[in-house]
Formats: sequence, structure tokens, C-alpha cells
Amino acid sequence: MTGSNEGEHSPVAPVDLSQAIIGPGMAIFSRYDAVLEADGSPMTVKTALQLVNRFLAEDDFDGDTQFCLRWFDQHGWEKANFGEADTLARAKGTSVDGVKAAGVIESGGGNVRLLKWKEYPADWSASLDTRLPVWEVLHQLIRAYSSKGNAGAGKVLKGCVGKAEAARQLAYRLYTLCERKGWAEDARAYNEVVTGWSGIEKAAGTGGEEQRELFE
Repeated sequence: MTGSNEGEHSPVAPVDLSQAIIGPGMAIFSRYDAVLEADGSPMTVKTALQLVNRFLAEDDFDGDTQFCLRWFDQHGWEKANFGEADTLARAKGTSVDGVKAAGVIESGGGNVRLLKWKEYPADWSASLDTRLPVWEVLHQLIRAYSSKGNAGAGKVLKGCVGKAEAARQLAYRLYTLCERKGWAEDARAYNEVVTGWSGIEKAAGTGGEEQRELFE
């Protein structure tokens, strides 16, 4: 649990959370004489870290969000080839057209690009959104938080409470990814939402709800 008191989130830095996950994941190497791959060969520490980091990057998110996670990891906010995006989208159980319909990418001229949170519409309403991936929820939260603080982000959160915890988990993962790549400005945006989460919940009127474990 990350809450210091029941119903509250402690301001645990995302980098600390990632270390809390990596530690137990790597502890297995000290428990056994050897950790083996599927073919019986010894697993290296490097491979184990890659597996742990894969968990940090891709969880049980919806297909659109998994696509965006991998695309962001590979290309950031830059344009890249449509064919590559199409292959990735199919692998994640979605489509480029579907992700575009969700309003989180720009697609045209043979290229695909993730929209930055600053490009998300300010007049957006979750109740009118027919395709709402966790990726969109988080970046709408960041947009609202950057311009209107807790009140703005709280309004967004109140409209999509069912996706709130997944959005918070996604923020942790994206912070970790951005730190690893040295994308300081983006890391700061994700970190601000994570550390300000309790205030956002209170503004949304959801701060008193019982908190689930971050990773079940």
C-alpha cells in the first residue's frame, strides 16, 4: 500500500515506487542457486531487469493505452511510420484508426504521432467520450491540473472515477520511463500529478474512498 493512512495516498515518489518493485523482483537471485530461462540456460540479471521493467511499462491497461505506452517509449512525441504503428496496434489488439478515434494520436501522410497533453481539448467531457482509454484520462488530468490545479483535475477525475487508479498507475510508469530517457519536462508533468493525487481526489470528492493496493 502507498497510503500512510487508510483512504489516503502518501506522496511516494515514482522513482521510489519503481525501486520497491524492482527490489523484490530481483531478490529471487539471492534465494536460489540459479534462475533459468525456458530453454534451461541461466537467466542474466540484465534479462531479469528487462522483465521487471516490462511489468512497469505494460500492465492490464486497455489496448489503446498499451499501444500508446510502447509508441511513446519508442518515439516520444515525434512522428513515425504508419506501417510500424499499424503493426504495433494489431499486436495490442487495437487499430490505428481506433486509437485515432480515441483522440490521442494524429495520423496522416503516412505518419503517426502521439498528441501532447497540451493539445488535448479543454472542452472535453468524459460522459460524451465514446472511447476512453486510460492514456487519455491521464493526459486530460495533466492538462487540467496544469491550468486549473486541483479543481480542474478534480473535475476530470470525477467524470471517470472507474479509471482513476489505472491512470495513477500509468503516471508512475510514464514517470519512470521519462526519467530513464532523460525527458525531464515530461517526467515533471507526470510526477506533479502523482504527488498531487490526494489533493486531486479531494477536489473530486473521492478522497475518502477505500484505496486498493497499487499492484495486486
